[in-house]
Amino acid sequence: MTNVIFVSIQLKLIILNPDFFIMNVIKTLLEKYNVPLSEELMLKFESILIRKQYQKDEIILEEDTISRYLYIVEKGLVRQFYYKDGRDITEHFSCEGNIATCLESVFLQQPTRLLIEALEPSTLFLLDYEKWKKLCDEFPEMNQLYRAAIEYMLIVSQQKADSWRFENSRERYDRFCRELPSVSRRASVAHIASYLLMSPETLSRVRAGVL
Repeated sequence: MTNVIFVSIQLKLIILNPDFFIMNVIKTLLEKYNVPLSEELMLKFESILIRKQYQKDEIILEEDTISRYLYIVEKGLVRQFYYKDGRDITEHFSCEGNIATCLESVFLQQPTRLLIEALEPSTLFLLDYEKWKKLCDEFPEMNQLYRAAIEYMLIVSQQKADSWRFENSRERYDRFCRELPSVSRRASVAHIASYLLMSPETLSRVRAGVL
């Protein structure tokens, strides 16, 4: 009985320790981008991450502000969106293990036209871009992670733009379900429709097989 209590206490201490979560999200990123880092570099990376929780519908990044961070999703679902003609248009979704940010604002340090919103209660790690760049300048291995992450985000943006240009409604929806299966089950019809550049009514017809 004593051993069971001791193990239970140990597990509680691990779960309450923020370093446990940070290391987990770092390992997830390294696996995602297939980049190895030494234990020393993992600790340095950990030191520039801030863990923060957001409520459902909470705005993480406001319009017309300058973004300093890349947001790594530990748990939950967030979206990037913008306003056009009085409507909000979803630009990207990010769920567990993915990064959300406004690259233009981060790179150029200019006010962003994109907003980031939590669609579920979400836990994010805020990665300070300037501090990350300094680590990249100092350590080639860290620069490899930086390049892999940025290249991935740029490729995803290009693929989405190509999908808008060349695919019909059915093809766009099929691609979305194939590439973002978790998001397709968790996001609202309105948000998915705006992401796919179609009305909710058109999306309903696509889902019903009419289109």
